[in-house]
Amino acid sequence: MRKALEVKSLVVSEIVEKLNNSSSAVVVDYKGLTVAEVTELRKVMREAGVDYKVYKNTLVRRAAQEVGIEQFNDELLVGTNAIAFGYEDPVAPARILKKFIETHPKMKLKMGVVEGEFYDEAKIMELANIPSREELIAKLLGSLKAPVSNFVYLVDAIAKKQEEEA
Repeated sequence: MRKALEVKSLVVSEIVEKLNNSSSAVVVDYKGLTVAEVTELRKVMREAGVDYKVYKNTLVRRAAQEVGIEQFNDELLVGTNAIAFGYEDPVAPARILKKFIETHPKMKLKMGVVEGEFYDEAKIMELANIPSREELIAKLLGSLKAPVSNFVYLVDAIAKKQEEEA
């Protein structure tokens, strides 16, 4: 009995550490997925630097209380849940899970915490629609490049026109 309590205490400590060190934690209901589908999801998550783990709900509730996330309670944290912890990109877990859910409708986003703020399912879905940092930088650079490119084309056209007239 004492050994079981020690193991549970270690797991709670692990969850607390992950919640404290991650910039986001998204809870998803994975009910109905096959082992192959979960393996595929874990691979995608790992490649993106996201940690995807399944824990007992009671242990997650206990860890969430220690961290101060009161919304991870008996009402919301029920069923077959997994948590995706994002470390570098806070939006990555939500984005990856949303994309995965499009092809695997059995799975369902439930809630999450992003940079200390609680998000329900609807807000997590909105968050998932935000492009990645790289995409945003590419769009910014593209919009900065457009006026310069247009100016270069204009100067080139004027130069060609003057050559034709001469």
